[in-house]
Amino acid sequence: MFSIISLVQELDVNEKIKNAPDNSYEIGVFIGSFVPFVILVIIAYALYRYNKNRINKE
Repeated sequence: MFSIISLVQELDVNEKIKNAPDNSYEIGVFIGSFVPFVILVIIAYALYRYNKNRINKE
């Protein structure tokens, strides 16, 4: 299921880059494609730190 979604998103990104007005738009699309991944990493790290500190206090 996720592979189908990623293929659709990949085609959409490639389409956006082809229709980009200039190179700065490509950089924005590239950065924007990593934002969800970065947010998930930050959430995972916050959960890890919270649970680690909670275990140490007991």
